[in-house]
Amino acid sequence: MSFQNASGSIEWSIIIPAHNEAARILPYLRSITSYMRDRGQLYEIFVVDDGSTDATASIVKTLASSDPRIQLLRAPLRQGKGAAVRRGMSAAIGRLQLFTDADGATPIQELARLEQALANGADLAIGSRTLASRLPNYAVQARWYRTMLGNLFNAVVQQSGLRGITDTQCGFKLFRQTVAADLFGVSSIDGYGFDLELLYVAQQRGYRIAEIPVNWSDQPGSKVRVLRDGLAMLRELAVIRRNGAKGYYSPQARAQDFYPTSDRSA
Repeated sequence: MSFQNASGSIEWSIIIPAHNEAARILPYLRSITSYMRDRGQLYEIFVVDDGSTDATASIVKTLASSDPRIQLLRAPLRQGKGAAVRRGMSAAIGRLQLFTDADGATPIQELARLEQALANGADLAIGSRTLASRLPNYAVQARWYRTMLGNLFNAVVQQSGLRGITDTQCGFKLFRQTVAADLFGVSSIDGYGFDLELLYVAQQRGYRIAEIPVNWSDQPGSKVRVLRDGLAMLRELAVIRRNGAKGYYSPQARAQDFYPTSDRSA
């Protein structure tokens, strides 16, 4: 099965949520554009600036002025990573849609591994640091306390109904367009827990999820605060469970049919 597209339509959409990423966004964008040019397929990149107060937007604007494939979407106030990714996905038109963190912790070259999983029949493919850490040919560089707390968080997640996935939070996930539209159409979590919601809905709707080991390195200047954000995600997990119990994520549910409990502000 091949994802080559001879019709002239966009094959790839890459969504990058960004909050105060002025120090890191440019090198990663350059690596993405170089990699995608070498692939020879049509693509678009959406950088979703989530209320940055630094030069993130101006850096992206400058690069976009010479490359129309790069587009900047801006939120004047910070809404959360989930909201930023959802906005980017709503604008995307590529047949395959990836979201990736702005810090470049996962090299864009890992996209080929996820692409192969979709070619093999998966509906979505998610990067996994946990699986990679168990294999000799992968490099996962993470602070020990992040690994420890991440494992603890995942144990709670496993007991809360999202089973069979070792790493829900890796910011490198690839979707078929129709699957992305379906999942993001009913997502409501704006914070870091949005990954949990997407995977929960995907399981509820019977999508085939492939968890793929990827190389990953912890980047200086991370915006994630493990304890604070971990507790917030546990609260969001409780919201997801309530929404699930009410049937908001059933295969028959559609975004226009309900207003689920969420962390969105009015």
